[in-house]
Amino acid sequence: MKTIQTRFGEVTYDPSNVLHFPEGLIGLDQLKNFIVMPSKKKGPLFWIQCVDDPDFAFVVTDPTNFFLDYLVLPDENERQKLGIDAQGDCFVLAIVSISEDKEITLNLSGPVLYAPASNRAMQVILEDSRYDTRTPLPKVG
Repeated sequence: MKTIQTRFGEVTYDPSNVLHFPEGLIGLDQLKNFIVMPSKKKGPLFWIQCVDDPDFAFVVTDPTNFFLDYLVLPDENERQKLGIDAQGDCFVLAIVSISEDKEITLNLSGPVLYAPASNRAMQVILEDSRYDTRTPLPKVG
């Protein structure tokens, strides 16, 4: 077990459970190792905490909780980087942002692909103009 100091206080984690981004995040390629922080509140959001830089953490969610038709499938090159074959599970996560006026948005043009079998992840850029880096949540009702 290892321990880091974070905004959440002291966090102990098992190094074998570290989520590895071989290429880092877009614009933050030096940040490669993260742990998933369980949310204290029930709901679809959870934190991913960087262990390389304990000051860095971000919120993610499954975008299909809000956008039912959102579908991203990894291509062969992405599957290879994730260490999975064509039948391997791959989950899609969106990074969540909250603006100063409390508007919640999802980065649907730069999702994170996560392969649980290899514990690897990567952020990809989609060339689909329907999606934006700050896509507002759909209006309810």
